[in-house]
Amino acid sequence: MTHKIAILGASGYTGAELVRLIAEHPNMEIAALAAERKAGMTMAQVFPHLRHMDLPDLCKISEIDFSRIDLCFCALPHKTSQEVISALPKDLKIIDLSADFRLTDPDEYEKWYGNPHTALEQQEEAVYGLTEFYRDEIRGARLVAGTGCNAATGQYVLRPLVSAGVIDLDDIVLDLKCAVSGAGRSLKENLLHAELSEGTNAYAVGGTHRHLGEFDQEFSKLAGRAVHVQFTPHLIPANRGILATTYVKGDPLSIYETLAKAYADEPFIQMLPMGETPSTHHVRGSNFCHIGVVEDRIERRAIVIAALDNLTKGSSGQALQNANLMLGEIETRGLMMAPLFP
Repeated sequence: MTHKIAILGASGYTGAELVRLIAEHPNMEIAALAAERKAGMTMAQVFPHLRHMDLPDLCKISEIDFSRIDLCFCALPHKTSQEVISALPKDLKIIDLSADFRLTDPDEYEKWYGNPHTALEQQEEAVYGLTEFYRDEIRGARLVAGTGCNAATGQYVLRPLVSAGVIDLDDIVLDLKCAVSGAGRSLKENLLHAELSEGTNAYAVGGTHRHLGEFDQEFSKLAGRAVHVQFTPHLIPANRGILATTYVKGDPLSIYETLAKAYADEPFIQMLPMGETPSTHHVRGSNFCHIGVVEDRIERRAIVIAALDNLTKGSSGQALQNANLMLGEIETRGLMMAPLFP
């Protein structure tokens, strides 16, 4: 069976990544590509690296006949996404890559994103899209909310440790480096080559980063009490990749064994041998996440490091993994490509 797919927001980085992945999926066909400001253009004009693909021209969302679409990816900015999704057919399967449906509490959404949520009915039915931990719920979902790429990386490190109680929940420090594509494709002064290259900087320092809302929600739910991580993201002069270095208090061997057990049967989460550390180079362009654990020189402390590609495993690859579940496909289908190296 061939599933008809629509991508809204196809002219952004995550939209292009979805096209790259889905075009090689044996049971999916891209039937519609929407990009309001670039409607009427071909994907080859917007993304020349996709010119070899036979793809529909970009159109406006209003021009899509959703009655013939099996699943829709929504790769639009937050706030815009909830407005668009609330107007789509109520029986349409949707995966949203924005932040609009990640937080279950509308007050928390307004706190972190600065505006009231206007699609509360859809928010109530949304399933959080961290595949490895919400697999059963995603299979039966109509609307799945993709995670933030930073939030996904931090959770792959910390969720099993929080659940197992092998670390001090009041002493978690997450230092994260994210490539520039994580900021999207829109023009921003601080993302100009001359201002970004040959340097790096911390941003959203002191607990203002929006993905903290996801950490608070998910870790507190697991622990049964409030859990607040200390989190500082850094922008690095690279196109793809996230490296999350996490400092935790607990027995290093127990921490390693807990993670190894949690991910023993997960096809996309790879535990490295004890003492080995991952690199973003080794996951680039793939749906894999590599995790390493190192014993710190300070007794009963460990450093846990995770690396993934923010556009693939952190966003579009995760979305396709979820789409496979929602459509009854093999979860790994279209996603087992090797990373790009060097």
